[in-house]
Amino acid sequence: MVEHLSADELYRLYREEKDPTRRTHLQALWLVTSGRPAKVAAAVTGYTQRWLSVLIGRYNAAGVEGLGDLRRFNPGSRPLVAGEKLERLDRALEDPPPDGGLWTGRLVAQGICGLINRLVSPRRGRDYLRRLGFTRQVPRPRHAEGDFAAQEAFKAGFRARVQELTRADPDRSVQVWAFDEHRAGLKPVIRRIWARRGQRPRAVGHHRFAWLYVHGFVRPATGEVVWFLADAANTAMFSAILAAFARAVGAGPDTLVVLVLDGAGWHVAKDLVIPDGIHLEFLPAYSPELQPAEHLWPPLREAVANQYVETLDDLDRILGERCCTLADDPARISASTRFPWWPAFA
Repeated sequence: MVEHLSADELYRLYREEKDPTRRTHLQALWLVTSGRPAKVAAAVTGYTQRWLSVLIGRYNAAGVEGLGDLRRFNPGSRPLVAGEKLERLDRALEDPPPDGGLWTGRLVAQGICGLINRLVSPRRGRDYLRRLGFTRQVPRPRHAEGDFAAQEAFKAGFRARVQELTRADPDRSVQVWAFDEHRAGLKPVIRRIWARRGQRPRAVGHHRFAWLYVHGFVRPATGEVVWFLADAANTAMFSAILAAFARAVGAGPDTLVVLVLDGAGWHVAKDLVIPDGIHLEFLPAYSPELQPAEHLWPPLREAVANQYVETLDDLDRILGERCCTLADDPARISASTRFPWWPAFA
């Protein structure tokens, strides 16, 4: 081998490399350079000795630039749709397809056929959907009575109000949390899972109308969560939960907690007891899409998905364990609850 790099330098590059193909190439060369037999290097990396010799030849000729998947340097074939035709296809995808349904790879391929006057595979339709920045997504439901202008005004003013509270007392720390309740019961939760083709899985269930309430607090800036399991959702229960939450996060003279929540009846009741250090910030009506705490429920319900839970005591235990698991994974929580418009400094 030509000694372009020392064994230590190859090892460092191997450990830092993110591309899997290039990383394995560097590992193989490091093993050979550090004195391991070619047979050992081939066995460790899964290559044949013949391919290892080809790899060494590429390294000798071009150094580390000769490693990795060289197909990245291929000029590629001429695209089916480009320029003005690609712009026409992009504009067409903004509207429903001609049959009034939903766009699919097959329908996009048919549209490409009309643009280039030749048959193309439905797979090309999916490829061009991805090329134009489309991904498969489930729409976020929006209430028909939701006021879009009020929602935008809330997002614009919310950060300013938090900054104002911060400036009002610089010696007092400010934290921004979100809160929501979720009813979890013995009614089966059915979710899609991976299964072998032709072997449709079964989920045992029995519809029973008994439930618990999960009260979830989340701090999107850090991914912290505080959970409470209760058998009711009313003003008295919410007062007790607010008091327990205030103690848990240290709300008081030294810490102000801005809590974002919806306008449920027990949230706005006149006899609600609000602890010192808690400031309630209410969302516009019919605006669940603005509530970060709404994103706590899908991962929570995974614990009971496709399972038969016999009693509320069993449900309480399962949900409690799941809450602890999610509390230990703040990165996952923050990734789904930290909205772009949410204050990042609190």
